[in-house]
Amino acid sequence: MAVDTGNTQTVLGLFEGEELSGHWRMATEAYRSPEELGASVSGLMGLHGMNLSAVSAMIVSSVVPGLTRSYRKLAEEILGIPFYAADAGMYTGLENLYEDPAQVGADRIVNSVAAGQYYGFPAIIADSGTATTVCAVDSSGAYRGGAILPGLYVALEALVSRTAKLPSVDIEDRPASPIATNTPDSIKSGFVYGYAGAIDALVDRFVDELGPPRPKVIATGGLAPVIVEHCRTIDELDPDLTLRGLRILHEKNAR
Repeated sequence: MAVDTGNTQTVLGLFEGEELSGHWRMATEAYRSPEELGASVSGLMGLHGMNLSAVSAMIVSSVVPGLTRSYRKLAEEILGIPFYAADAGMYTGLENLYEDPAQVGADRIVNSVAAGQYYGFPAIIADSGTATTVCAVDSSGAYRGGAILPGLYVALEALVSRTAKLPSVDIEDRPASPIATNTPDSIKSGFVYGYAGAIDALVDRFVDELGPPRPKVIATGGLAPVIVEHCRTIDELDPDLTLRGLRILHEKNAR
């Protein structure tokens, strides 16, 4: 089982070999106990006729330290299976050129590993979640770094909370036109087309800095489908990139 725990949502994927046989999404709640996590995961799997007792190993990428501990206890103490944490100490096969490698979010490294495996290097990965990140890996397989933006809904919440008359909107309900004629569509246009343009601008600058050959540009993350269709630089949309990267890291480290 691969678990990608973000600040807002957690995505779980069950692999049989290289095949993703099931995946689920649930809200991230920072103080859940191992028993609560086990009950939730078991319930989600049961909806698809699967049983938690069939899981033979667990690997977790998490930005919530308390949940990392809970998943470790769930795996090791309740299920009695090996546990792997995707962190700075894990073998990835990538050279990390960040000034302090431990500061890189685990999901950014996991995505980079998957991008190399499935699309090759050089690569640029745009991940749209609670934060929007754009990262670069060069031709030698070295993680070079990247850029971080507020996620769409984080920015929307900030805008609505700081203004008296602007309403909250469903960003996933696309605006009819970039030049909107009402306030809700104007907000949607600003966020959807604005973020698409921001990702394109960062990708163009990354391409210039990396030099030839042109990197493959991969998009992932829960909000990627909303943005990618309006981007001009994205080559591939891979919603399961992080889960697939976790599977690869488990394979590398289980050896």
